[in-house]
Amino acid sequence: MASVCVDKGLEGVVVNASRISKVVPEKKYLVYYGYPVQELAEHCSFEEVAHLLLNGELPNLKQLSEFENQERKNRTLSKNLISMIKLFDMSAHPMDTLRTAVSFLGTEDPDTLKDDHKSNYKKSINLLAKIPCIIAANFRHKKGLDYIPPRQDINIGENFFHMCFGEIPPADVIKAFDVSMILYAEHTFNASTFTARVIVSSLSDIYSAVTGAIGSLRGSLHGGANEAVMRMLEDIGDPAKAHEWTLHSLEEHIKIMGFGHRVYKWGDSRVPTMKKYMLKLSNWKGDTRWSEISNIIEDIMLKEKNIYPNLDFPTGPAYYLMGFDIELFTPIFVISRITGWTAHIMEQLNNNRLIRPLSDYTGPQDRSVKPIHER
Repeated sequence: MASVCVDKGLEGVVVNASRISKVVPEKKYLVYYGYPVQELAEHCSFEEVAHLLLNGELPNLKQLSEFENQERKNRTLSKNLISMIKLFDMSAHPMDTLRTAVSFLGTEDPDTLKDDHKSNYKKSINLLAKIPCIIAANFRHKKGLDYIPPRQDINIGENFFHMCFGEIPPADVIKAFDVSMILYAEHTFNASTFTARVIVSSLSDIYSAVTGAIGSLRGSLHGGANEAVMRMLEDIGDPAKAHEWTLHSLEEHIKIMGFGHRVYKWGDSRVPTMKKYMLKLSNWKGDTRWSEISNIIEDIMLKEKNIYPNLDFPTGPAYYLMGFDIELFTPIFVISRITGWTAHIMEQLNNNRLIRPLSDYTGPQDRSVKPIHER
């Protein structure tokens, strides 16, 4: 029998072509439709980048205004959805409740089963608008606080803070939030994006694909990593303990969260930009403890293991400094990545072929079935 080459986790396997984004790991380079992500983060709003991912081009002023108006008009949650959110157990993880709420959105949309590009684009805007509002509504519910309706006169980031806390922080904080959204928005065929493409390749609907993507992002090796980073930093607690803690963890082969990446081997191109804004947040908050601990861990990991941090490493403490609960970090990731997911869903459907790989069978060979009384 001929040997079969098995690439576990599809590592290094190219399964399709895409115009949306590209990683050049040896150059620590990530682009969205040809634009370097660090330039987009510095010079664009999240809404501009969302338009880019869904349309293939950065908008001019008129196009941006039309795009923002479309998104803002879709923010209102139905009474039924708000009632359902209030039924969720307060101990439930926000990713679990978000997964259920997105599935519920599919039951409310009369065009759920329409799979033409125009319908899916409309649904993409609907998801972009409603997902932050769902997360904020559930955040308030878990704290026993009243629901705050969305506003339509402010951007996505400002509205999210408004719906969570009832107030909007300074512009520098909103900029840091926007930067994180842009950096998280898209990253080629990652696990959750590939999940969405697999689901929709069967001609399932966009809500099913996004629900599946949320389930994939739920895992600690993907979206849950930013939560794990902050819990690790909290466990260390004091910069004076960071050096000993890190060396001990390496000696005991304890996984240090926020380091390494399946694609990036020489450093994550998004980290320097996010680290810059995390440090700005530290100074704004007057709390440099987390950045100090992070710097110590990063230095030791590079020296001892030559392993670089990934985007989750600076983003976890950044969200914490903004005032968000740790369990909200991965749902915030969804606010951003919904743009990449829906862009890939539409691209998959534009030239679809059912994704159906093979497997290498390693089970028993050629057995005969014995009657039950002979077994």
